Amino acid sequence: MLGTNLLKHQSKPERVADQAWEYLTSTVNSAGDSVKHAARDTARSARRTGSHLTSHAGDRMSAVTDEARVRASLAYDALAGRRPGLPWAWLVGAGLVGAALAWAATTASRAALARAERELPASDRMEFVDVDRANSPVRLDTT
Repeated sequence: MLGTNLLKHQSKPERVADQAWEYLTSTVNSAGDSVKHAARDTARSARRTGSHLTSHAGDRMSAVTDEARVRASLAYDALAGRRPGLPWAWLVGAGLVGAALAWAATTASRAALARAERELPASDRMEFVDVDRANSPVRLDTT
């Protein structure tokens, strides 16, 4: 009773694979000893290869199923009149990239200005004098 109930829940490819496996094992069991060992090795190899291929197909189908689920959800939301949410991850990422670029530009411009100031001859440099102090070397005539 339990075995028949489990077979009903299998997909069609699984049922076909199980039937083929049962047929193959019954054929191998009815063969002679010398043929039996070679056929079992071949059957095991075929089963491993089939299992490997099935695993890869399942992985691909999982990715396709996930994509279909996301698209169906977005379509349902669009039909219901709901707007998609803001892509916060992209916005935060763009902000961080912008801040990094601004920092790099600021650092580069400060280095270029410092290098240019060192390369100027002494005669081209300006000297700033504080004229508000009482001991300032420059006197302003306010009268």
